Amino acid sequence: MGHFKSIIGQSPALDSLIRSARMVAATDVTVLLKGETGTGKEVFANAIQKESARADKAYITLNCAALPESLIESELFGHKKGSFTGATANTQGLFQAADGGTLFLDEINSLPVSIQAKLLRFLESGECLAVGDIKPYNVDVRIIAATNSDLNKQVATGEFRQDLYYRLNVVPLELPPLAQRTEDIEHLIMHFLVMMAETHSLAAPKFSKQALKVLKDYSWPGNIRELRNLCERLSILLAGKTIEPENLPHEFVTHSSMPKVPDFTLPERGIQLDSLEANLIHQALNRTKGNRSKSAKLLGLSRDTLLYRMQKHGLSTH
Repeated sequence: MGHFKSIIGQSPALDSLIRSARMVAATDVTVLLKGETGTGKEVFANAIQKESARADKAYITLNCAALPESLIESELFGHKKGSFTGATANTQGLFQAADGGTLFLDEINSLPVSIQAKLLRFLESGECLAVGDIKPYNVDVRIIAATNSDLNKQVATGEFRQDLYYRLNVVPLELPPLAQRTEDIEHLIMHFLVMMAETHSLAAPKFSKQALKVLKDYSWPGNIRELRNLCERLSILLAGKTIEPENLPHEFVTHSSMPKVPDFTLPERGIQLDSLEANLIHQALNRTKGNRSKSAKLLGLSRDTLLYRMQKHGLSTH
């Protein structure tokens, strides 16, 4: 089970995802990885393949957004000699190359509708048809697919076939955005700083507590990839130094995910701070239907701090 251990983080969201992915890896079922760009879908696909019974067989990756429609069909299914200008020989596609192994189709949301029908045929019958051929061939290939957009919306607009979506969505694994995994940010930073120090043969920088707080409050639109890139940049520019908030790019300080609290005016007669805190915790728990992690995020606290304060105020922690 070692390949999932390389996935960095200890947040509850990540733990449950890894448990599901381990179970899926042991089977041959089709997997659909869902998540924003940069959340680590390719890392999960690789771990699933390495933990599967097909680990020592072919593993081929295709980014469906990287090729024009005219090429992607031939790339996937192969083509017969003379089937189009420039087709000077019979050519194998990725399905034949992956026979017995695994094919990872990244950004499957970009797969043209005409080719979606051929992928559906394969998932239903194991049959593929090369461009320009009339006789199908059979292959044994496990499909792992990934999407960075909501396929349900694309089904509603006719951009994605509903029957193919159902076939792919047998076991969906939803990768949470980094902003929902704030507990993991520090672990990821440590990992990336060590990695970059080795890669560039430089002394690793350190983040001050204030800089770490800024990073935990940031919204991370580019997710883990954005964090990795930031760590690499700072490892080179500030090798061996301590990174303070002013060393971070300005968008990190100006686009914190937590809105700035307006100045609170203390009433003339004072305030009962404890009861205000208890009231805010109660409101957060109500709003999130008792979800501790989401409540902590609303209050700008760590989950452990929230649990401590709930106990302090006698609020239920069960």
